[in-house]
Amino acid sequence: MTSLLLHEQIADLCDRLKLQVVADQYVDWAQQAVSNEDSYVDFLVRVLKAEHEARQARSRQVLVKMSGFPTIKTLEEYDYSFAAGAPKKTIQALADLAFVERKENVILLGPSGTGKTHLAIALGYLATQHNFKVRFMTAADLVLQLETAQRQGRYQEVMRRSVMGPSLLIIDEIGYLPLTGDQANLFFQVIAKRYESGSVILTSNLSFGEWELTFGGNAALTSAMLDRLLHHSHLIQIRGDSYRLKGKHKAGIIRKTMKEHQD
Repeated sequence: MTSLLLHEQIADLCDRLKLQVVADQYVDWAQQAVSNEDSYVDFLVRVLKAEHEARQARSRQVLVKMSGFPTIKTLEEYDYSFAAGAPKKTIQALADLAFVERKENVILLGPSGTGKTHLAIALGYLATQHNFKVRFMTAADLVLQLETAQRQGRYQEVMRRSVMGPSLLIIDEIGYLPLTGDQANLFFQVIAKRYESGSVILTSNLSFGEWELTFGGNAALTSAMLDRLLHHSHLIQIRGDSYRLKGKHKAGIIRKTMKEHQD
């Protein structure tokens, strides 16, 4: 069989087997194998390893795309020098992602602008790079999605896919908007279903004592929800000023504006 026919046959087989990396690079690898006097087994291992790594990379890209992250953040980018109250050792310890394996929760509390969402996304992004399925939503969007699904008769489907499907569910901005009684019940169902079944990361600018007002003033529901959330959890409390406003603080804009309002 001529060299041209062999290449055509290999290209056809790679296409049928969806081996794109092999199709693109097997000629170079074959030449290197000849130069290095590699065995057939060495060459085969190299080909299979390259294809596996490429598929893993594509899988991670899909996981990031499906996660719903509003932007990509990393733990390396987090400014501990500004957020002096952030427990660096605790946060870095979470980077091993054992909490996801153990189906534990991470709760990030602190004032607005101190990097809670940054840390939540960074841990979520890291999880996708270790092939965990992750879903990011604000609390308001989550409740809206469940309300819509309930009206359309798709509640169980959405719970199964969006709530129970991910290994890690990230719920951002709890407390920014108060929930009605029905909305609070929907949110409680999410926490109850995920309890000991999958990890949750939550962010809030409210202390736990203020959560009752957010959840429709229902003390019993709030207590039952916190009981489930805190049973297997890592609580991270961050102190400090808003990172987003630090430039304006330095320029004196915030101080000047506050003085004008006081006058």
